Amino acid sequence: MDLLLWRHCHALDGVPDVARPLSPRGVKEAASITRRLAPRLPAACRVVVSPALRAQQTAQALNRPFDTVATVGTGASVASVLRAAHWPHAPHTVLVVGHQPTLGRVASLLLEGHERDRPMRAGEVLWITGGESESVPTVLTETIVPDPA
Repeated sequence: MDLLLWRHCHALDGVPDVARPLSPRGVKEAASITRRLAPRLPAACRVVVSPALRAQQTAQALNRPFDTVATVGTGASVASVLRAAHWPHAPHTVLVVGHQPTLGRVASLLLEGHERDRPMRAGEVLWITGGESESVPTVLTETIVPDPA
């Protein structure tokens, strides 16, 4: 299975947290990632997005349908993200647009076997492959970061 973890792009400060929009820099980051990511995503890729405005706006840059899933929102658990993605048995590639520190913890669990606070910068995408069985290793296939502002 391919699982992509996309941390929302740079957002403005403010409250309530869930209503924080992307900053002008974040809009540019989302466009930068989309230029490189969109042509490579399979047509059947399921996109799962946090209800937070900044994650919604990040996902909208892809210009494809997505599912808003509360269980990948701010403060989500690693387990809830993996359940939402149907890891490791989803029939298609899954892209999750969410938040730190959860996405970094998901990546560390899948790649290292334990949860830790793995840094991810705003707009970063981790493309993880494998995990279907113990004989199929889980590997980080690629890291995509936004172009410098």
